[in-house]
Amino acid sequence: MAAMLQTPPASLIATRLALHRLAAYVIAPVRFQSTGRFGLRSTPGGFGTPEFDGRRIRVEGDQLIDERPGGTTQTTITSLAAAAEFLDTVVDAETAAEHDTPAAGDPAADLGIDADGSTWLGEWFAMAFAALAQVAADDASVDASDPQLWPGHFDPAIEVGDDDHRGSYGASPGDDGIDEPYLYLSVWWPDRLGIDADDPAWNAPSFVGSVLRVSDFPDGEDPVEVAAAFWRNARDHLHSAS
Repeated sequence: MAAMLQTPPASLIATRLALHRLAAYVIAPVRFQSTGRFGLRSTPGGFGTPEFDGRRIRVEGDQLIDERPGGTTQTTITSLAAAAEFLDTVVDAETAAEHDTPAAGDPAADLGIDADGSTWLGEWFAMAFAALAQVAADDASVDASDPQLWPGHFDPAIEVGDDDHRGSYGASPGDDGIDEPYLYLSVWWPDRLGIDADDPAWNAPSFVGSVLRVSDFPDGEDPVEVAAAFWRNARDHLHSAS
């Protein structure tokens, strides 16, 4: 059984907003400059880039870690500017940002990363990647993409489905619509299917889709299996729409 998710610490919201900025404005652009890609991954104890050019950049707790062929260095996370200097880059406010990315703000201001909040977030991402990989591998998951942590939205997600039944399946760490972490299926083309807005399965508050808040995870159950079951059930419900 996978490790149980603990109750999110009080520091989670402030820490995930700060790490969202770090991911979108500093870490992801470094990979993009080298490869033209900026997707991130779950990494030990947190999140970071996949390996590129023999290098991997990752966050673990309040540490920013730069793994290169010549050795590994790390520093305590302070500001965006300091992180960019450590990684031999600049703060890039354009490359990986999305409409729901927090504003870059003062690059010299302390991000205020709490190690406990960051560690919890890493556990959430690890759970999500494991469950998404299971769902993507199902025969019923048509044309599934590989799991990625999108820095602009700051959530692990995949895309699944044919042209009419396609949707995004992901694990948000919280946002302006729902302030706690939650799983979701967001339906891309609800009008094509004539989805009934009164169907209780489509319970998302700000988009057509399904959500499961972390506070509603059943006690004592493997969170990876809970997440995989939620996404499979939501997928199957979507595919039953005509």
